[in-house]
Amino acid sequence: MDPEFWRDKWAANQIGFHEDVFHPMLCQNWDKLSVAQGASVLVPLCGKSRDLVWLRDRGYEILAVELSEIATQAFFDENDIRVERDIHGPFIRYRGDGYTLLSGNIFDLTSELLGAVAAFYDRAALIALPPDVRRNYVRHMQTLINIDAPGLLITVSYPEDVISPPPFVVSSAEVRELYSPWCDVSLLNTGPAEVKGVAGSESVYQLKVRP
Repeated sequence: MDPEFWRDKWAANQIGFHEDVFHPMLCQNWDKLSVAQGASVLVPLCGKSRDLVWLRDRGYEILAVELSEIATQAFFDENDIRVERDIHGPFIRYRGDGYTLLSGNIFDLTSELLGAVAAFYDRAALIALPPDVRRNYVRHMQTLINIDAPGLLITVSYPEDVISPPPFVVSSAEVRELYSPWCDVSLLNTGPAEVKGVAGSESVYQLKVRP
């Protein structure tokens, strides 16, 4: 999907995908990853997600990536966080109060630019991408994640004849196909969820990068 699609959504404030509350599956399942306080957590395609605040409040350093500068600036403004900006490779880097948000295309990110991460959380990245891009995204994530780093992944499902993506339906079989070459994949929970006003479901997976 063209990056301009998402930039245009933010510019037009068409952000029905944004949630003003902490995601319940994050709150219910994060501790199962046993990530040490003070560790760095990568959140790809983060938007202005409140989940960043939930993770930061638990003592984690936040490393996040977001395509839209509007979304990135809005996160700091709406949470009343003083921020400093500079240029970091091809990204505009926003830093303040334990948060580092890189504004730019995640496919331009390298492990050198990112630095070490101890865990990752994907609620909105994989499901935002069409099938051909999803495969490239997962391969790219593999280059960014440290060995033994755990991750939490959330996917959605809904009647595909009723709703037009994004978000995209990502099946359990596809999750395992994409991640099992380099991660141990465990389905933690599946529960009902509303997707664009239609009854659907969400699934949460634990991913553990293998040595």
